[in-house]
Amino acid sequence: MKVSGKLVEIFDTVKIKDSFQKREFVIEYATNPKYPELVKFEMVQDKCALLDGFKVGQGVDVDFDLRGRKWADPKGGVKYFTTLQAWRLGPASGGGEGGADEAAPPDVDTEDYGADKGGDMPF
Repeated sequence: MKVSGKLVEIFDTVKIKDSFQKREFVIEYATNPKYPELVKFEMVQDKCALLDGFKVGQGVDVDFDLRGRKWADPKGGVKYFTTLQAWRLGPASGGGEGGADEAAPPDVDTEDYGADKGGDMPF
């Protein structure tokens, strides 16, 4: 998935264990500029250093994976957690500050695709 926005906050890298570290950052994302969203992402391991060349206020493109997990507490309660794990970060290419969500691919008409490509589907 991919999203564009403006960097609002960059946190320091936090070492969770000797073998694991993460770093979080927040972007302002807005499909409608009147109602911007502040969205927190995390980077892990060697990806933490990708934030070093960026500054608050800069427009960025973020490529990320949507991650989720279930956790059962000792009392038997269940909670669900969602994480936006960024794996690539670059200067904004286009609007920069706005936020066209490019996560959804364009619609593909499978009949047209098959006719143009000799009948072979891409999957």
